[in-house]
Amino acid sequence: MLELNNLIKQYDGIKAVDNIELKIEKGDIFGFLGPNGAGKTTTIRMIMGIIEPDSGTILFNQKNISENGRGKLGYLPEDRGLYQKQKLEETINYFASLRGLSKKKAIDQTHYWLERFDLYEQRNRKIEELSKGNQQKIQFILSLIHDPSLLILDEPFTGLDPLNQVLLKEIIQEKSKEGKTILFSTHQMEQVERICNNICLINKGKIILNGKLEDIRKANSKNYVNVQYRGELDIEKIKLFFKSIKFNKSNFSGELAKSSIDMLKWLSHSVHVELFEMQTPTLEHIFIESIKKSS
Repeated sequence: MLELNNLIKQYDGIKAVDNIELKIEKGDIFGFLGPNGAGKTTTIRMIMGIIEPDSGTILFNQKNISENGRGKLGYLPEDRGLYQKQKLEETINYFASLRGLSKKKAIDQTHYWLERFDLYEQRNRKIEELSKGNQQKIQFILSLIHDPSLLILDEPFTGLDPLNQVLLKEIIQEKSKEGKTILFSTHQMEQVERICNNICLINKGKIILNGKLEDIRKANSKNYVNVQYRGELDIEKIKLFFKSIKFNKSNFSGELAKSSIDMLKWLSHSVHVELFEMQTPTLEHIFIESIKKSS
């Protein structure tokens, strides 16, 4: 389990990370979200030991992460850093040896992951000869070549086609089932909805949402409706019941500003209502609205 306790980091008197508290359980795929400049990268760098917090503690498996050693930590950075002139197999073998794998273990693991990502036939090609998507796959291999207990993935799906996104998702879920703790940072909300169990949303260094993804979506669904109807609808009148609304032929949906009962009463006297349902908003919508409220 990864625990962040009262983490604070300031730059020139401005708190980039402001009293962050998180618990990420063993086997969890945890979505760490926020707009640019929210404090995500600073938090990740503190976990990695690249920078030190001004105050607070970082524990992994109930021990200070620096005492526990970061050798069992795997990191896929958003900014890629592969040596372009080196060959694939040489690159992975080199990083495996840096992580303490024996020569035989390094070769075995390198071949396994190259085959898993359909790159074995390209093992003697230079990094610079690969597509951006294949370079991304190499970066991912480097993050897990030593079988880390804690895996930090920063925008892991960047540059990948849909087929390889599915493969990456499968591997992340496999690692979760093996009991690995996974911190997943991304701007791709649809990927978070597909893969994460729990999420945390931060803005201006502070947590504004934290919990189970399903619970967060349910908590934000009470004011959203989807309606199908027949008849002539007074568009300007119906807009008065909503904070935001979208129209599509004989259908509209949006966030209510007033009681759904009041709106339905008025609507049923104006048109024939064929469908009225409470709607669960997308995580992207929750993200945008939560950021607006906290700004």
